[in-house]
Amino acid sequence: MDGRRRSHYQLTDDTPVYVISVAAQLSGLHPQTLRQYDRLGLVSPDRTAGRGRRYSARDIELLRTVQALSQDEGINLAGIKRIIELENQVAALQQRVAELSAAVDGAAAVLQQREAQVHASYRRDLVPYQPPVPGNALVVWRPKRPLD
Repeated sequence: MDGRRRSHYQLTDDTPVYVISVAAQLSGLHPQTLRQYDRLGLVSPDRTAGRGRRYSARDIELLRTVQALSQDEGINLAGIKRIIELENQVAALQQRVAELSAAVDGAAAVLQQREAQVHASYRRDLVPYQPPVPGNALVVWRPKRPLD
């Protein structure tokens, strides 16, 4: 180690760390607006054991997006909620497509490996080819079928 203690707890964009007053300040909104967005289901932060709201960096970004859609684009809150739901659905579908694509790639690799094993199992004996000697032609005899 380099002498520093390392934490087993890593912060990500989804880690709830900001109390409502800090989240309001970071998003440029009033705390009451954040409470309203939470009641409407637009931005739903995590809750502490005492029911206090804790916002993540992703929540702050979503608050800014909601504000921009409302103020700049003139979209009402019901429309914004539908947009968020559709964006979440698209993200989930993209994740599923990526998972299925990885599964297909894995199955294709296994199939190629099995195909290579089958081809490797073929006998590689060489059969010498001798052209026919003139006058020694191969004749196939087929008996005539009796008339019915």
